[in-house]
Amino acid sequence: MKDKVLITGASGFVGFHLIEAALEKNLEVYAAIRKSSNVQHLQGYNIQFTYPDFTNADSLKKDIEEKGYKYIIHAAGATKAKRQEDYNEINAEYTYNIIKAAEQSGVDVQKIVMMSSLAAIGPLNNIQDAITETTVAAPVTQYGKSKLLAEKRLSTSPLPWIILRPTAVYGPREKDIFMLFKSIGRGMEPYIGKIQQQLSFIYVKDLAAITVNALFSPVSHAIYNITDGRAYDRYELANLIKKELNRKTLRFHIPMPLIRALAVTMEKTYGFLNRVPVLNREKLNELAATNWYCNIEKIQQELGFKPRYNLESGLKETVEWYKQQGWL
Repeated sequence: MKDKVLITGASGFVGFHLIEAALEKNLEVYAAIRKSSNVQHLQGYNIQFTYPDFTNADSLKKDIEEKGYKYIIHAAGATKAKRQEDYNEINAEYTYNIIKAAEQSGVDVQKIVMMSSLAAIGPLNNIQDAITETTVAAPVTQYGKSKLLAEKRLSTSPLPWIILRPTAVYGPREKDIFMLFKSIGRGMEPYIGKIQQQLSFIYVKDLAAITVNALFSPVSHAIYNITDGRAYDRYELANLIKKELNRKTLRFHIPMPLIRALAVTMEKTYGFLNRVPVLNREKLNELAATNWYCNIEKIQQELGFKPRYNLESGLKETVEWYKQQGWL
């Protein structure tokens, strides 16, 4: 019989690739989704769907007992919410409920891998240094604070666990960075202010592969930052996209005061509509940060992580997928 893995957040961008990576490892995949989730893109995959109630530890415990999961990949979470309390409930308290359920289930769960975020640590204010696992956490967004709280929830568990902190994730099916692809396709290349930045990225297939591999590692109770190991200046992403799309653009820099005013306006406007804007003052803290570069020596040494893609090769594959699907 195949070993069973529960993947939360399975209907999302990263979740899709986690499913593919888990199937490649011959695992029996249980995709945890909401009943309202769009799963059309998962049709044809040999997986089982499950609909756990993350607000109820007893319900989760029953699901774990009935299915007998050997592994859990917890990738569900909220990236947009109106209040810190909303972020905390979904990203931290749901995590705690899963841990509590697994501990009390009596099932021999061999490993829990939680998908956190580099946002839980936050960026550096200088270009010279690199973020490491020992960098003092100073998240600049409510999302990052909730992810840090989720890490603390999991770190109290005696069960075997690993926490992964990916940087900006891109690849087929991604929709946020994709907005830059569309902008460049229209010949526009905007930037926030004229500041020096150092950025990092991880291709989703590399992230999915190391996440699944972490299930089988003897290592536990460990936290790892994940990037492709390289540092990129603020123009490199757009330059590579332009190369793949064969486009020329108008590059322009929007003054920071103007962007801040726009963020405030969007916050107020979307507040009346009871929605979360794409750009707000918190998101601006993240987008305009100086340094998101990571040292990944720890995950390379302890988990044998070897990124197969750099930004150029990852974007090439991503653009091909967007074109095939009619996104570009």
